Amino acid sequence: MKACPMADPSGNAVEPVPAAATVTEDRLLGGRVLLRQPAEGYRAAIDPVLLAAAVPAGAGETVLDLGCGVGAASLCLLARVGGMRVVGLELQSGLALLARDNAEANGVADRLDIVEGDVAAPPAPLDGCRFDHVMINPPYLPEGGFTAAPNRSKALANQESGIGLAAWIDAAWRFLVPKGRLTIIHRADRVDLLCGLLRPRFGGVEIVPLWPRAGRPARRAIVRARRDVRTAASLLPGIVLHGPDGRFTAEAEAVLRDAAALPGS
Repeated sequence: MKACPMADPSGNAVEPVPAAATVTEDRLLGGRVLLRQPAEGYRAAIDPVLLAAAVPAGAGETVLDLGCGVGAASLCLLARVGGMRVVGLELQSGLALLARDNAEANGVADRLDIVEGDVAAPPAPLDGCRFDHVMINPPYLPEGGFTAAPNRSKALANQESGIGLAAWIDAAWRFLVPKGRLTIIHRADRVDLLCGLLRPRFGGVEIVPLWPRAGRPARRAIVRARRDVRTAASLLPGIVLHGPDGRFTAEAEAVLRDAAALPGS
């Protein structure tokens, strides 16, 4: 498997580098992860933490984080699993810079490389690279039909622009080793579309529902699949995120604060 080196900024910046005054320092996984991120625009919440908890990676394996942002999911995965390596691909120059800073601040710069570029046209440093796992937290909203956020960086993170969900799946397939694993978090109401896009190049689909409260429909779901396998799909136990009082459930706290894995990970 080709080792993919860290790339210098490509010059195809979509967003200028954030000034220090526009950046906040936050903590994930009960303080295990320090995250510097823009004060305005897209800000990592629990979705990248849940995504990282769902990746069934082990020591010695490699992971590609497509659309890594400031590195939230990558950093959470590295905090949970030792002895593995992650490469993040990010379109926005300012977010890529923050991701590199975050890797340094968390002491994982030797295990987290950040490459700038477009998912639809990956840059040269990724040519020939193959990974054991690909994880994706893609834009949730389809292009058109929704009012874009006024902040351009947030709009790019939240709403498909130019490329749709199919392009993300295509990229995952190209970068995975045979029988490699894809893990993606998405809106529950788009899982049917996602599963349709996975066939026939992916199999062994596993769906993990994320319920906001007991008795409520899931708003998010984790979907895992394997490249070039024909295993049947399965619906795995999910987790309830909030109790009646609005606080996180004990099961959710184990994932979000204590770095526990999600079912099947």
